[in-house]
Amino acid sequence: MLRITLVRLLTVIPVLLGISVISFLVIRMIPGDVISSIMGQDFGDPVIEAEMRRYFGLDMPVWEQFLRWFGDLLRGDLGTSMRTGQPVLDEIMQRLPSTLLLAVSALLVAVLLSIPLGVLSATRRNGPLDAVARVVSLIGLSVPNFWLGILLVYIFSVSLGWLPSQGASEDGSLLGNWKYLILPAITLGASLAAINMRMTRSSMLEVLNQDYIRTARAKGLGERLVLGRHAMRNSMIPVVTVLGIELGALLGGTVIIEQVFAWPGLGTMVIRGISQRDYPVVQGTLLFLAFFYVLVNFLVDLLYTYLDPRLRSVH
Repeated sequence: MLRITLVRLLTVIPVLLGISVISFLVIRMIPGDVISSIMGQDFGDPVIEAEMRRYFGLDMPVWEQFLRWFGDLLRGDLGTSMRTGQPVLDEIMQRLPSTLLLAVSALLVAVLLSIPLGVLSATRRNGPLDAVARVVSLIGLSVPNFWLGILLVYIFSVSLGWLPSQGASEDGSLLGNWKYLILPAITLGASLAAINMRMTRSSMLEVLNQDYIRTARAKGLGERLVLGRHAMRNSMIPVVTVLGIELGALLGGTVIIEQVFAWPGLGTMVIRGISQRDYPVVQGTLLFLAFFYVLVNFLVDLLYTYLDPRLRSVH
C-alpha cells in the first residue's frame, strides 16, 4: 500500500508542473494586459505605461517572468493581485468556503436523488419506474446547466417569488445562505444526479447477477437484507469513486453557475481576473483548483484500492 501511495504521489508532480506552465502561457495569449486594462487603449501615457510594466515585471521576457513566478510558487507564494494589491492566496481563501459550500451542496443533491433512484431502477428492471428513471436521467444529461439555472430562476424567483434569484447573504453563513443556495445547488446537482443514477443502476444490476447474491437468496435471506447487506455494499464501490472525482471537478466546474447566480466563489474570481488581465489571480486560482482536483483524485484512487483488495495485486 505504501508503494502504491508513493507511485501515485510521483505522478502528481508532472501533472501540476504541466498545469502551471499551461495556465501561465494561456492567459498571456489573450490580447492586452493589465496595464492597458487599467489605463485604457486610447488614454495611456507611454511613460507611465512603461513604468507600470517595469513595476509589475511585464517588461521582462516571458520565460523570465515564468521563472520568477515559479520560484515564488515553490516557496508557497501564489503572487499578488495586480488590481487589489492583496496576496492571491488570501483572496482564494476568502472565496473558497463559498465554492466548497456550493460544490458539497450540489453533490448532496446528486446523492440524495441518484442512489435511491438507481437502486429502485435496478431492482425493478424494465418496469415503469425503471423507464421513468432512465428518461429523467437522459434529460438531466442533455440539458445544459446554464439553461436549467435560468429556467429555475424564471420559475421559482420571477414567477413564484419563492427564492432569491442571485447573490448570497451578507454574513456568509450556511443559515443565512440556504435560500440563495437552493437553486444553484439543484442546477449543478441535476447533471451529476443523472450520471450517478445510471452508474448506480448499472453497478447494482451487475452485482445482482453475481453468484453470492443467488446464494444469499437460496439460503432464505429476505430481499431487504440481501439488497442492504450484500448488494448495496459492493455496488457502491464504483459509485463512491465517481462521487469523489465529481467533487474535485465541481470546484472548477462552478464557474458558469456562479456567474448565472452571482455566487461569490472562485469561479467569479477567475472570470473577473480574466476580464481584468490580472495574471497572478488567474494563474494562482487555476493552479489551486487543479491541485485540489488532483488531490481528490489521488485520495479517491487510494480509497478505491483500499475498498477493492483485488486492485492491490494489480499494482
